[in-house]
Amino acid sequence: MAEAEKNSGIRLRRMIRDDLPEVLGIERRAFSNPWPLSTFEGEIQNTGLSFPLVAVDEGTGGIVGYCIYWVIHDEVQVNNIAVHPDYRRRRIAEDMLRGIFAELRKRNIRAVLLEVRAGNGPARLLYEKLGFNAIGRRKDYYTHPTEDAVVMELVLGPDRL
Repeated sequence: MAEAEKNSGIRLRRMIRDDLPEVLGIERRAFSNPWPLSTFEGEIQNTGLSFPLVAVDEGTGGIVGYCIYWVIHDEVQVNNIAVHPDYRRRRIAEDMLRGIFAELRKRNIRAVLLEVRAGNGPARLLYEKLGFNAIGRRKDYYTHPTEDAVVMELVLGPDRL
């Protein structure tokens, strides 16, 4: 998936257990209710459904972000995405997602779904820029603090993105 990353010196690869200390560090800085280690371990082990990817800075070898998604028939559910605070505002999340979507199109994936905190304006703007539309709301979906989730969908096609 080398073509998935457009940022110079950043590449995507499958997450492995040795990545988890860095991934957990990003997770804890990015989210008020972070996933525990066991959840990431489960995603790595679930090779039939889960696609946990890390964005690696080839200069330092450090992990600068990650994305975990599930492929379910002809749909994808994005479960988690984050970028290290020191690497934000460099289009890493956008480039990660564009690269992933290009690969998904080749596999005839029809749609990508995700939930985002209703109050997470920057993330919602990114998803809208990528072509996602809000299709629903999940009341009190998030905790710490309690907040609704906006359900968003991107319909993939050869002319999208």
